Amino acid sequence: MERLVVDPGPGVVVRVAVDAPQHSGLTGPLDYASEQVLAPGSLVRAPLGKRELLGVVWPGESAPPEVELRAVAAVFDALPPLGAAWCRMLDFAAGYYQRSVGELASAVLPPQLRELSPEQLAARLRKLERKAAKGPAAAEPVRPELAPEQAGAVARITAQVEAGAAKPLLLFGVTGSGKTEVYLRAAEAALAAGRQVLVLVPEINLTPQLEARFTERFAALLPEPLAIVSLHSALTPAQRLQNWLAAHLGRARLVLGTRLAVFASLPELGLIVVDEEHDPSYKQQDGARYSARDLAVWRAHDLKVPVVLGSATPSLESWQHAESGRYERLTLATRIGGGALPRVRLFDMKSLPPSPGVTTALTAPLLAALKERLDRGEQSLVFLNRRGYAPVLHCGECQWKSDCPHCSAWRVFHKRDRTLRCHHCGFTERVPRACPNCGNHDIAPIGRGTERLEEQLAEALPGARVLRIDADSTRRKGELEAQLQAVHDGEVDILVGTQMVTKGHDFRRIRFVAAVNPDGALFSSDFRAPERLFALLMQAAGRAGRDASGDGVSEMWVQTWHRDHALYQALARHDYERFARDQLAERRSASLPPFSHLALLRAEARTAEAAKAFLDEAAGLLQGEQVFVYPPVPHAVARVADVERMQMLVEAGQRSRLQAFLREWVPALLALKRQHKAVLRWAVDVDPLAI
Repeated sequence: MERLVVDPGPGVVVRVAVDAPQHSGLTGPLDYASEQVLAPGSLVRAPLGKRELLGVVWPGESAPPEVELRAVAAVFDALPPLGAAWCRMLDFAAGYYQRSVGELASAVLPPQLRELSPEQLAARLRKLERKAAKGPAAAEPVRPELAPEQAGAVARITAQVEAGAAKPLLLFGVTGSGKTEVYLRAAEAALAAGRQVLVLVPEINLTPQLEARFTERFAALLPEPLAIVSLHSALTPAQRLQNWLAAHLGRARLVLGTRLAVFASLPELGLIVVDEEHDPSYKQQDGARYSARDLAVWRAHDLKVPVVLGSATPSLESWQHAESGRYERLTLATRIGGGALPRVRLFDMKSLPPSPGVTTALTAPLLAALKERLDRGEQSLVFLNRRGYAPVLHCGECQWKSDCPHCSAWRVFHKRDRTLRCHHCGFTERVPRACPNCGNHDIAPIGRGTERLEEQLAEALPGARVLRIDADSTRRKGELEAQLQAVHDGEVDILVGTQMVTKGHDFRRIRFVAAVNPDGALFSSDFRAPERLFALLMQAAGRAGRDASGDGVSEMWVQTWHRDHALYQALARHDYERFARDQLAERRSASLPPFSHLALLRAEARTAEAAKAFLDEAAGLLQGEQVFVYPPVPHAVARVADVERMQMLVEAGQRSRLQAFLREWVPALLALKRQHKAVLRWAVDVDPLAI
């Protein structure tokens, strides 16, 4: 790579955000010499130690240097600088989530930018310019007539587009109520006003589906190439860079993406939509543990543009904001086309006659219900949130179970490739012919995953076309799209799947949904588990009866040992508001979010003692006013890949108090880590999702 050598002589001093190692304690931008004045937001290459890193010239004044500064090595002068609003958002996110601004910038910019020289990037930009030819003229799209509730929601969003946003808008719409059409109309209004639109979705597998709908609708309005682009981790590095550049240059008018897209550089942004805003996928679980939904709300507030948060089961934080008046709630209470929500049947497992091992997922009444739908030519969905054939292999002689030697978890039996696979560290072995402990040949699976359920359904209902969709069956490129298309085309009678198939998919032919074994989350130690279970089951129910033209009633069947639980009773009435009211009352009495604010300090070491010693000492570093630091406890899965994991909860009644505490605490933790050599990694997780 060619290097532009700059003489640090009489030039100017620039602040550059670079990704310095955490242990260095360098959290802010660093000063460099430059022979030319560089606008804030300019991309540069800057030396740090023996390496040369991608950096962003950061806004703000530099103090006169007391030592001779190293020079900026190269300037990407063919690329317009990143905007002041983008830098503000990075500054806010870095401060709030306790990361360095350079680390965050490096993580959210396209990875290929780190590898290119200014000359190579200039060549990419010229290539992008050559894609300027318009495509063939597209016909004006057919817009469905809006229901009154949809029209009201669109009018409110459009008013905010024109006048500048007042409050975040929570679009609370039952499944199948036409939320996507509201997004399309709102996007149309923003695009007509000459603004860019950002639409966030929780899962990569929803992006192509949504992209197809937006492309179809806006082909006539946006005929230029790259006017509609997607940003997510499944793109190749070259595609991701191309789409990011198109957005940054204003060529892309509509950007669809997963959580990372919240950081896209959009100089003319006029509307943000967060679909399925309750989804935990919006929270990054490593590195800078940011929440894309929360940053979308902050970005919209900063730019004074509307943000629409859509969900049939809003997060309790968003619901509470709507109840308190911080958010404006727009409600879509009825399904489009007059379709009814599925009738929910809570099947009491205790009503079955007692027999050995009645934890069976496929009860006789459920099989009868599936057969009845099959005879009618209707599609069914069987939902089980556990992939693999069985959660564990077990020896009846010596009680050996297929635990993972590197984690405090079981290895899951996958029958198709005869492996035992740990879903935490990935450790995989062939299934042993006999018990490795006592030599007994009779080792058997306990419990069931989607793979075993698929096999049992095929045996119990011969002739039924059964298809399984989960992370194992969709590993290869294009498999998921092909399998979803088979469902849409009616080539599948019974779809078996994990949560992958419950989110956002518009299955027009499914009229029966069964949830087997959902009870586990009712008694989890994680206070958010009921909220997640209710959302998943409501979403699963929402896949049924979306086409109102079918005969007969669509139905959801929930097999449970706890039929009278308040969560299932609210589900049976499709009563999210009752569920939210009960959960918020519990959270208020226990002083849990959204009525308090949390951070987790996580530590990983080869021994639990080393991790605990670090956390114990960390707890005594600082006393914060009205900030409570709880004793350290092991993770739910305490050991992963031979590394012990401990965590410590920090709680405050006010967000500002927690932030003030963390601002002082994190630099002290950096110094403390140098004394605890046995600690491999530590991290602060602000607003953690899993506890």
